[in-house]
Amino acid sequence: MGSRVRELAGATPATRDRYVDLLRVASLAAVVLGHWLMAAVTPDGVGNLLAVVPALQPLTWLLQVMPVFFFVGGFSHALSYRSLLRKRPGGSDDSVYSAFLRARLQRLLRPTTVFVLVWGAAALLVQLLGGGGGLTGVTLRMVTQPLWFIGIYLAMVAFTPPLLRLHERYGWGAFAALAGAAAAVDVLRFAAGVPYVEFLNFAFVWLAVHQLGFLRADGRVRRPALLAGAGLAAACALVAFGPYPLSMVGMPGEKVSNMAPPTLALLAHGLWLVGAVELLRAPAARLLERPRVWRTVVAANGVAMTAFLWHLTAMFGVYGALLALDVPLPAPASAAWWAQVPLRIACAAALTAALVAAFRTFERPAAPKAPGHPAASRGGPLAALGATLCLLGVLGLSMVGFNGLLDGRTALLIAIPVSAPAAVAMTLGGWLLVERAGRGRGAR
Repeated sequence: MGSRVRELAGATPATRDRYVDLLRVASLAAVVLGHWLMAAVTPDGVGNLLAVVPALQPLTWLLQVMPVFFFVGGFSHALSYRSLLRKRPGGSDDSVYSAFLRARLQRLLRPTTVFVLVWGAAALLVQLLGGGGGLTGVTLRMVTQPLWFIGIYLAMVAFTPPLLRLHERYGWGAFAALAGAAAAVDVLRFAAGVPYVEFLNFAFVWLAVHQLGFLRADGRVRRPALLAGAGLAAACALVAFGPYPLSMVGMPGEKVSNMAPPTLALLAHGLWLVGAVELLRAPAARLLERPRVWRTVVAANGVAMTAFLWHLTAMFGVYGALLALDVPLPAPASAAWWAQVPLRIACAAALTAALVAAFRTFERPAAPKAPGHPAASRGGPLAALGATLCLLGVLGLSMVGFNGLLDGRTALLIAIPVSAPAAVAMTLGGWLLVERAGRGRGAR
């Protein structure tokens, strides 16, 4: 792996924006570390450190960096789709779209599919043997929760071509339209009490952040200090005078969450984060010119998605080992609990590294399609259907988990009850459709 990393790092073109790669890795690493730190596990269940110590909630304004990842996604998707258009100047919209979907989703869905199948088989075995209580049941329920992020990312990939065309025509106006739609949804939700309308902001808020990536790709984020200041001021005002909570992550028991579904306050938070990271662009770019630093970023990018998928598995594995060894779990936020934090995080990192070593091969992109195979004439609609099924399946699985697999347990996906087997079937079926559409009629 070391020689491959050196080869990839050495072959990096001078035109590549290395800072974007750093942001991708750093944002996922911050999410992983945040999950490890916020989990307040006791023999009775799992809580949230931010609920135990509300004074720590302002830290989420720095550590809730998922908007940065989606911003980076918009930048990458714009470059990728435009590159494909240049390589296929005579290709139909359907063929380019299906090839784009397949290329972008490979490194996302291949490791995700393996994760789902491994955990599904393990959950089935555990429950057939009569297990599923205590920490095991909590693990089976919660280990799939980070999949919501993959579901949202799938939607961003699927909507890239039409939203990129809107961006090319209207620029900041396209972002403003999505932000305005997010604001309208919150007005209908909080002022008019319209039911279910809040779920629309899963699209409007995150796609607005994604649109910022398009603007970055075209060099149109020219005043990052103004963007950061406006976003921070708006977020502060919305939290101080609106119905929005202080925490930028979901809190147990709260009537309103800024995350699920997203709110206008979270969009303002995303604006300030994007402006802040853009202000750090120049010094970070100089740092990334150092060969050792750049090789580290390249190596981390090659396994980032695998590490993200398995980091909760590692965390619960550490807690399970502590309970099995009769190591006492101190009360969350106590002095003994804080003293134990470095050991728990170090053990979780080591176990995550072992899981990455076992599953990293599935994150490598498959061999590219041989040239000369024409895409199917209806590849675009087929690919869109596949992406939709994957999106619904992954989001459903993030909500229902694997606990209660044999009991028919369901969770509401917007207003539709979804079971774990149905969610897995949608995910696998959607991926097969994307693969078929992207390979084209002539591929075998």
